[in-house]
Amino acid sequence: MVAGELVQEHLRADAGAPDDISVRAEQKNRAEQPSSDSAERCEDLPDGAAPAGGANDLDSPALEQEPPPDEKQAMLPNGAGGGGDTAEEEEGKPLETKLYCRRFAVLTVFSLCSMVNAFQWIQYSIIANVITHYYGISNDQVNWLSIVYMVAYVPLIFPATWLLDWKGLRLTALLGAGLNCAGAWLKCASVSPELFGVTLTAQIICSVAQVFILGLPSRVASVWFGPREVSTACATAVLGNQLGTAIGFLLPPVLVPNTADNIELMSRNISIMFYGTAAVSTVLFILTVIVIKDRPALPPSQAQAVLLDSPAENYSYVQSIVNLFRNKAFVLLLISYGIMTGSFYSVSTLLNQMIMACYEELNAGRIGLTLVIAGMIGSIICGLWLDHTKTYKMTTLVVYILSFLGMIVFTFTLDLNNIYLVFFTAGVLGFFMTGYLPLGFEFGVEITYPEPEGTSSGLLNAFAQIFGIIFTLIQDKLTSNYNPLAGNLFLCAWIFKRVLTSTPSSWVTRQDSDSVIEEPERMCP
Repeated sequence: MVAGELVQEHLRADAGAPDDISVRAEQKNRAEQPSSDSAERCEDLPDGAAPAGGANDLDSPALEQEPPPDEKQAMLPNGAGGGGDTAEEEEGKPLETKLYCRRFAVLTVFSLCSMVNAFQWIQYSIIANVITHYYGISNDQVNWLSIVYMVAYVPLIFPATWLLDWKGLRLTALLGAGLNCAGAWLKCASVSPELFGVTLTAQIICSVAQVFILGLPSRVASVWFGPREVSTACATAVLGNQLGTAIGFLLPPVLVPNTADNIELMSRNISIMFYGTAAVSTVLFILTVIVIKDRPALPPSQAQAVLLDSPAENYSYVQSIVNLFRNKAFVLLLISYGIMTGSFYSVSTLLNQMIMACYEELNAGRIGLTLVIAGMIGSIICGLWLDHTKTYKMTTLVVYILSFLGMIVFTFTLDLNNIYLVFFTAGVLGFFMTGYLPLGFEFGVEITYPEPEGTSSGLLNAFAQIFGIIFTLIQDKLTSNYNPLAGNLFLCAWIFKRVLTSTPSSWVTRQDSDSVIEEPERMCP
């Protein structure tokens, strides 16, 4: 994991740690005087060489190299040795690591589970006019079918992250996939105008499943993928959730058109949507049982090897939470991530109402699809960029500012009676706003190492849900009582306020990780 390579940057908050000046001086000296051995290896290897084995032997160990004598020690929390002074550590040899082909199967299955869960989140809101007519309810009640995802997450995230830390990736993923499957099948029993309570209960079950799914991308990436892959893997895992939202925007308006004069046909269409979702959820639950494991036999990176070698009894979940909230950089990220992602949740939930105020209802799903597809492209580009440059702070700041500009343009072009312009501006907004999601995850892992990835990701998602609830409720009232412009301006004001406080000096209190670029593993793949 790349956080291990940059941990000199992240672990100076403990008592007795060297100050910023001394650490920077030491890093500068190392960068200016690399070892002859490292230099020779750099000359021998081609540019961009991958750390893993060759294409014909993907299960072979990744190419490894010996770090400088103090690097492994710096990777350990508080500078302590992991598990004692073994002969191997005394000789300065790196711990054994290996990359497995199974990591791609784990990532694929998890991403698909996240996709179906996200689909079930938005499938009601994007056809709000149909659902209100079918069940005889108000727009506010339909909005709660989306908001319940956010409400359930906040109180349940702490037991969910505790479970992830103590019981591992496999059990957490099984709970997420299993509950998602159960909720999907219960929805099949709710296809009747008088059974809104049943479909609400099913949506609550799916929202609980989400708690066990949303915090896993950074865990899957860090325990299965190598240092040069971790940001891209995290972006791909988040991509599954975004893809589910995109399909949730696209398919429901097609599968369930507004046949207000034929309730029987509407029931049949809703059944098709629900049974199809249940079938896919069942297949993915079975694949989760077969494919997903807690971790590979050998860790994929030196950072994961060191964490495995550290005594488990020293870990405290409560202390980990306390440490995160004492980290000023992480608290600032919590607020920024919450505002940005909460704005995306609010726009997604109310998109049907915003578009129907100006255009045909079918366009709501297509515009939502455009927004999310552009965001998926943004996520992949952000992941590749971070793997290549490690410029976490500057990239975060730039994407945040561009997201604000995208929201401004989308807000003031929505009612110009030009549907093609709306598609374009929605794509620009989605590219930056949705592309911010994996960036926030990876930045959080970088500035909180060696705290567990699931804990930092869980807190980021919790703040996103809190802001999402607040923003959705307020924007809904503004949109209903005034117009979509008023609701969107409310979001613009919050994003702009955060932009003003997101200066480079306020983002982090320690030396930025993107300045540590001369580590041997950065110089020699």
